[in-house]
Amino acid sequence: MRHISREEMQQLLSAPIFHQIGQTADEMGVECYLVGGYVRDLFLERPSKDIDCVVVDPSRSSLEGRGEGPGIALAQALKKKLGRQAHLSVFKNFGTAQLNLPLPPPKEGAYPIEKERDGVASSTFGISSEETCVAHASSLGGGRGRLEIEFVGARRESYSHDSRKPIVEDGTLEDDLDRRDFTINALAVCLNEAHFGELIDRFDGLLDMEERLIATPLDPDITFSDDPLRMMRCVRFATQLHFQIEDETQEALVRNAERIKIISQERIIDELNKIMLSPQPSIGFVELSRAGLLPIIFPELAALEGVEVRNGRAHKDNFFHTLEVLDNISLSPQPDKSREPEGKPSSLGEERGDGLWLRWAALLHDIGKPKSKRWDPVAGWTFKNHNYIGQKMVAPIFRRMKLPMDERMHYVEKLVGLHMRPIAIADDVVTDSAVRRLLFEAGEDIDDLMTLCEADITSKNAERKRQFIHNFQLVREKLADLQARDNYRTWTNPITGEEIMQTFGIGPSRVIGDLKQAVKDAIWESRIPNTHEAAREYMLQVAKDMGLTPSPS
Repeated sequence: MRHISREEMQQLLSAPIFHQIGQTADEMGVECYLVGGYVRDLFLERPSKDIDCVVVDPSRSSLEGRGEGPGIALAQALKKKLGRQAHLSVFKNFGTAQLNLPLPPPKEGAYPIEKERDGVASSTFGISSEETCVAHASSLGGGRGRLEIEFVGARRESYSHDSRKPIVEDGTLEDDLDRRDFTINALAVCLNEAHFGELIDRFDGLLDMEERLIATPLDPDITFSDDPLRMMRCVRFATQLHFQIEDETQEALVRNAERIKIISQERIIDELNKIMLSPQPSIGFVELSRAGLLPIIFPELAALEGVEVRNGRAHKDNFFHTLEVLDNISLSPQPDKSREPEGKPSSLGEERGDGLWLRWAALLHDIGKPKSKRWDPVAGWTFKNHNYIGQKMVAPIFRRMKLPMDERMHYVEKLVGLHMRPIAIADDVVTDSAVRRLLFEAGEDIDDLMTLCEADITSKNAERKRQFIHNFQLVREKLADLQARDNYRTWTNPITGEEIMQTFGIGPSRVIGDLKQAVKDAIWESRIPNTHEAAREYMLQVAKDMGLTPSPS
């Protein structure tokens, strides 16, 4: 966090758009303030281009006779000034309006650079305080894309117990800041010319940022009970910012956990995905568990927690192992996307460069262990076939959690089902036939599968871990060699079901699958070449042994 004087704040907000907003507000006789995340991120030196403005009309005290409200009115007046470059969207039911306009071109040196602080990468602009201010004001997020500014009239809210939809009334700036979720989001900066750059911090949000705390402005029980989604947001901010949750706020999370049940699954999964995409997502899942939220929103994951001991033998805590694997995936370097066609990622694990679905595969890779756990007097605790059990659990989890039921779900299914295969190969002699079979089954997702399996190496035995890593390198080398010789990633069986039916004059039956499997096994094990001619000859031989003869053509 950096400290910002009023003069520095004025420099940070020196971009013309902020002065245009303030001047328009002055002309209308209303007050306008920057609020929320954009202000917070100025102090945390995080780039942001989504701006929220609260508009206060001192001459009106209620919604009656007010028309569309001061937020919409200010946005409409500003749109007239900005002309065709700005696009205005009005949401009358909510009393809000959004202006969308192009970002100004960045000045030289205005792009954010990465700096590590307390072990967490964060973005900052420039080096000196003055350079930081000028760069941020000129780039507003790097000079790329468009800027979104949302305007809303100041309001106060009240809630009924069974709904997170508030009863909204006109309010003062103080009322509006009171209803904010966390102190770090309850900061406001005036844009009116007379007080331009002046900070309002009613709840010591700057102090909480300094101490890296998440706390609510008012009673946390009321805050979370009124809008239970704030509990998910609390955990999400703690994860993204690497902040601690203040003790009283943490206790309120536990007391109000059951209230999360009134929140739609779509809103929950939106917050959960943001936790997943944070630099260290394990923080969020530990906090969800501490708050008692995890068993409600994700019981299958909560079931991984704990260690059972029998006859002095214990298994590892699969919950914390899973989080370690997830963090390992999150730290994996992302490939360069600059050479890929727009909108065409090289794999679903790298979609949009964020690796969201590969992270989901990491989170679910051992999800089948509670159902497969058995005690063996000789072997101890076993989790046989947990990968296949977990694979079957993916679709029901995705369906319940309102995650996409398309190729993204199938991608996660595949990786969960296959994640033990490279480990088994690396734990034994690395043979060509085993690697070839793996490549056939994984296809285009082989690189993501290998990344997942390498992330799954969390053994505390240094020698065993070293051997696994060495063997995984051998697997990768064999994969590269086989791929260079034949494009097995997109392999299909040379023998089709239609050809078998035509050859032997039979209809759909189990024997067709048996013949196709026999051909596939022979190719995968290098007993025959990967050609149609060799596959057909082998298919005829197997069919003969089964008592089948070709039908007269």
